[in-house]
Amino acid sequence: QGSTNDVTIKNDADADVIEIPTGTTNVNVAGNLTVAGNIKATDGVVSGKREIISTFNTSSAVTGSLTRAQSGGILLIDGTENNVINLPAANTANVGTFYDYIVLTIGASDKTTIFNIAGSGGNFFGALYLSGGTAANAVIDNGGDALTLVNSTVVGSRGRITCLVDNGTNGTWQVESVGSPIATIA
Repeated sequence: QGSTNDVTIKNDADADVIEIPTGTTNVNVAGNLTVAGNIKATDGVVSGKREIISTFNTSSAVTGSLTRAQSGGILLIDGTENNVINLPAANTANVGTFYDYIVLTIGASDKTTIFNIAGSGGNFFGALYLSGGTAANAVIDNGGDALTLVNSTVVGSRGRITCLVDNGTNGTWQVESVGSPIATIA
């Protein structure tokens, strides 16, 4: 027991690995924590909940940017007006960042939602599927830095966008999308 921590566990290099600050029930871990079993909480939530991003779930046109801190979140999309969703600015820390999206309001006949990759040479690698179709309707596309949910995209159209590579100037993002009509990459 000390003035800073009630408990301190150090490694063989004498660096603090686990600390329990004095007078608290908090636990600070200096590195990664690997758990082989389940993590249980008696009150509150341990992970398990994903952020719902409702910025684009409005009947107004929205242009906005996502952050790495929102990674793992689910974007709700209203297609009544044009939406522009900018992925995080190019940064090597983007690798592994991902977002899911789902259309909750049908896209108007002349409106689109566009996901943009930051940088001048970014690229989407996409597996795009037509819902209600057959496996023959799948499209593999890697021709651009803009993923578009085209006009009249139906409710329930959805996808996942994941950063695979980012060199700090441009990023390569994987997209898996299922919808009707089929999304495009340009």
